[in-house]
Amino acid sequence: MLKFVFSCVMLMPLVSMWWAVQGSLFVLSFVMSLYCFHEFDYYLSGWCLGIDSLGFILILLSFWITSLVVSSSQKILVSGNYSSVFLMVNISLLFFLVMTFSACDYLLFYISFESSLIPTLILILGWGYQPERLQAGVYMLFYTLFASLPLLVSLLSLYSSSGSLSLGMIYNIDEGSFMSQLWYLVTVFAFIVKLPMFMVHLWLPKAHVEAPVAGSMVLAGVLLKLGGYGLIRVLPLFSETNKELSWLWVGISLVGGVIVSLMCLRQVDIKALIAYSSVAHMGLVLCGLVVFGWWGLNGAVVVMVGHGLCSSGLFCLANMVYERVGSRSLLISKGLMNFMPSMALWWFLLSAGNMAAPPTLNLLGEISLIISVVSWSKLSMLFISLLSFFSAAYTLYMFSLSQHGKYYSALFSCCSGKVREYLILMLHWLPLNILILKSSSIMSIL
Repeated sequence: MLKFVFSCVMLMPLVSMWWAVQGSLFVLSFVMSLYCFHEFDYYLSGWCLGIDSLGFILILLSFWITSLVVSSSQKILVSGNYSSVFLMVNISLLFFLVMTFSACDYLLFYISFESSLIPTLILILGWGYQPERLQAGVYMLFYTLFASLPLLVSLLSLYSSSGSLSLGMIYNIDEGSFMSQLWYLVTVFAFIVKLPMFMVHLWLPKAHVEAPVAGSMVLAGVLLKLGGYGLIRVLPLFSETNKELSWLWVGISLVGGVIVSLMCLRQVDIKALIAYSSVAHMGLVLCGLVVFGWWGLNGAVVVMVGHGLCSSGLFCLANMVYERVGSRSLLISKGLMNFMPSMALWWFLLSAGNMAAPPTLNLLGEISLIISVVSWSKLSMLFISLLSFFSAAYTLYMFSLSQHGKYYSALFSCCSGKVREYLILMLHWLPLNILILKSSSIMSIL
């Protein structure tokens, strides 16, 4: 594990050479993938760092998404918009993500978890598009900090009561009392905001809309997964209290997911639509996590990986349209099939992934989550069916409105796509559809 942490640090001197960083990140992704069939049990422990199969899959996802982020941000290099600083910010973000997913100590996990906020904030404020990026950055900062400071207090009180903060060495917290329920809510709330759950999700669409393509891809691809990862690590400490209060999270997530899906159907901004769809998908993930069964946990991890690849690819596509048309509005950037015909195939393939069509990872994960939540409560079938229907509805709405129709009269010519862009889209789509061939390994992560 330490080798990968140090490799992130060693990339820092190369920030003046874009091609070197891009190549190194792809090589590191490949080297990391060689460990794919290793039997992890906190393998390579040292310096409070270790890796199990869950940490491994998310670290591999972090390397992969960061490699694609650098490849898709070529415009920053061409325009000379502080490209060295941009690379340094991305590498530091990758470093904090690797530290978070490999931390064997709750305090180190908390510090790395919070540190990933700083490079994301710099990405939004430094390379965002509109003046509103300041408001989006402040929203993200305050939502996350407001929720996570009680988590720090909770971890410190956990240390004083159990004498250790090492993963796997802390016993279950005393259950049944009002204080244990309050302690549970305080601990879990930080991860629920990061996921994000409906009602504490307002920072996400703002951050996505104002962020550059790199910020949107990393935010959708990896940073939302920090919330799910944190819940998997923390919920075993509150097993009894979680059983008592899981109805609260499942209820809010399912009802909120349907409401957010309806909001998606009236969006005219492509990035806002993709961002709101993330909230609906993560709501189902939260249901699977708090139910805490085998189907729910494995399904949640599979959906997190599938959503990371699919959502990142859709944001990449939205940016390609924005660079050519100069607008993210569905009312202006419609009829794209007329002058970007080859790109329409990628819109269709990634839209199919977003609505969990076969043979994508999202389908495998959502089937597992549906089995888990329906076995927990038959009433949830009503909301899950609405969620699945609207998921297909808003994805088809986005695809049909952007690709079909009469295109904007001010557009005279357009490049249908460069080889680099098709390569980036293929590298999003291929793992999303190929990994299901090894579904036995994917579904035995936990």
